[in-house]
Amino acid sequence: MTDCRTMDEVRREIDRIDRALVALLAERQGYIEQAGRIKPARSAVRDEARIEDVVAKVLAEGRRAGLAPEIAEPVWRLLIEKSIAHEYDVFDARAAS
Repeated sequence: MTDCRTMDEVRREIDRIDRALVALLAERQGYIEQAGRIKPARSAVRDEARIEDVVAKVLAEGRRAGLAPEIAEPVWRLLIEKSIAHEYDVFDARAAS
C-alpha cells in the first residue's frame, strides 16, 4: 500500500484499485456464465452450501489480508446474489435456444 500524503494521491490509488477490481469481477463473471452453461438443471444454479463455503473462505482470506468482516461479508453476499441472478439469466437463455 502506498503511503499517501494528499487526497489526490488517495483518490488516484482508489481509482487504480477499482480498475483492477473491475477486471477481476469481469473474469469472475465469465466463470459464472460458464457455470450457467454447464449446470444440467435450473435448480442447480442456487447452491446454499456453496454460498456459505464461498463466504467462509472470503472471511478467512479477509482476516489474513486485514479486510474488515463488516465490509467483506455484505459485499460478497451481494456479489453472490447478483452472480446467481446473472447465472439464472444465462441458464434461461441457453434453455430457450
